[in-house]
Amino acid sequence: MSAAPLVGYSSSGSEDETEASAAGRSKPGSGGRRCGQSSLPTQRFPVPDSVVSMFSNTEEGPEDDSEKHGGRIRTFPHERGNWATHIYIPYEAKEEFLDLLDTLLPRAQTFVPRLVRMEEFHLSLSQSVVLRHHWILPFVQTLKDHMASFQRFFFTAGQVKIYTNQEKTRTFIGLEVSSGHAQFLALVSEVDRVMEEFGLTTFYQDPSFHVSLAWCVGDARLQLEGQCLQELQEKQMSPAREPTHPQWSPHRGLSTDVTYIDATGHHTSS
Repeated sequence: MSAAPLVGYSSSGSEDETEASAAGRSKPGSGGRRCGQSSLPTQRFPVPDSVVSMFSNTEEGPEDDSEKHGGRIRTFPHERGNWATHIYIPYEAKEEFLDLLDTLLPRAQTFVPRLVRMEEFHLSLSQSVVLRHHWILPFVQTLKDHMASFQRFFFTAGQVKIYTNQEKTRTFIGLEVSSGHAQFLALVSEVDRVMEEFGLTTFYQDPSFHVSLAWCVGDARLQLEGQCLQELQEKQMSPAREPTHPQWSPHRGLSTDVTYIDATGHHTSS
């Protein structure tokens, strides 16, 4: 509450006097200050810091420490209430797939030591897009409706390739899909329709469907393509090794990874 000046007026004061003249002095003959009015100056006590902090007008931005996420760089700025979203098919790795990874990764790390294996495996059907919180439920339901008519199919991923994300901030070693490509294109077509309904970015024009095996920060194509890639392909095509034949059906699931990056930089999925 602000401290307004206390002004004393005489009984004969004119209503036409301005507030400034009344506040500046007492009228002659008015007897000075009113009885009981203190002559001590008004003192304001400081507001405790704990109270001031409750009404801060500045809102701190999210902590964006890339070291907490393996050095990954955010591809778009965080905004409170936005959820980073990615549509993909999860792949449950079998023993032969993990054996292949254990063979390829150590060799690739001799060219790029910072490579690390993927913790989970999947095939992407969309780019990363941003959903507002109130879009999430209708978006997921619309996606389920568009996928309901698809039947089970098998696919083969049997060719080692090197990939980067669109911003060239991360590099991946992946197994490219060689059979089942047409079915994945049909899936992407439906995902793209949902994206368009919500005004979001659709998938790439000529996608290379793949399962990523390992990744690293930065653009490492120069080190990985050429001799390294040739050696990896030779190891993968060894006669003693069977090609990878995963399968997918609507009953196994299509995952919508809706991830909110909160003010502390942590990730929570929905």
